[in-house]
Amino acid sequence: MKEISESIIAEIAEKARVMRRDIIEMLGAAGSGHPGGSLSAADIVACLYFWEMNIDENNPQWADRDRFVLSKGHAAPLLYAALAEKGFFPREKLLTLRKLGSPLQGHPDRNKLAGVEACTGSLGQGISWAVGMALAGKIDKKDYRVYALLGDGELEEGMVWEASMAASHYKLDNLLIFVDHNGLQIDGRIADIMSPEPVADKFRAFGWEVLAIDGHDYRQIMESLVTAQNTRGKPTAVIANTIKGKGCSFMEDRVEWHGTAPKKDEVAKALLELA
Repeated sequence: MKEISESIIAEIAEKARVMRRDIIEMLGAAGSGHPGGSLSAADIVACLYFWEMNIDENNPQWADRDRFVLSKGHAAPLLYAALAEKGFFPREKLLTLRKLGSPLQGHPDRNKLAGVEACTGSLGQGISWAVGMALAGKIDKKDYRVYALLGDGELEEGMVWEASMAASHYKLDNLLIFVDHNGLQIDGRIADIMSPEPVADKFRAFGWEVLAIDGHDYRQIMESLVTAQNTRGKPTAVIANTIKGKGCSFMEDRVEWHGTAPKKDEVAKALLELA
């Protein structure tokens, strides 16, 4: 079992802080993009990239690498922040987000940027990619694991449940998904738009191992990863309760920050809070 010490937790927390600052800076420079859901899942992605996943930034196409699929593709700034911090590309490239000719598209494009595993953005397709990757790993007798991050609003897409049914049917215990359960989507609260609740019970009914955690508690995130590693015969879904816009007080739990980039003064305020 991997060590979960206070010093390791502090290291991961620092990675998440840096990633949140990068998210704010790149969105401010771009003048468009999605801060809320990028910030809410930063702690989860930090644990994946800097504690859990077996990947090699110097060999992005390594056949035995673990795979991460950002199913909620609009949170691309979060993925780019993690990849830059991991060393997949120079940090200065972050400020080219959404610029003409930049490989840092508004949604991830695996054909343009090393480290991106799937072209995502049409919600529901990412988990379907992840199920295919996990099934391929089983067929090829590979030991790699597949991770996917979904939004809770994304669960309204029927494709999510088709993919979930397939994952259970094929006993994909090499697949783990995190649901970024922040309660908000672009048009409002998920409860008001098209409630996917009860989320945990739905995944259990589809044959998944299900865990519910605080998505900002590093120890809980890490422990869920260990539990998933030890689960046999079925995939694991972690329902991570989070706060949209986490880390920036004026963005937290505010639906208007789903897809609104911060202005210059708001960038300064956010960076001060994340110092």
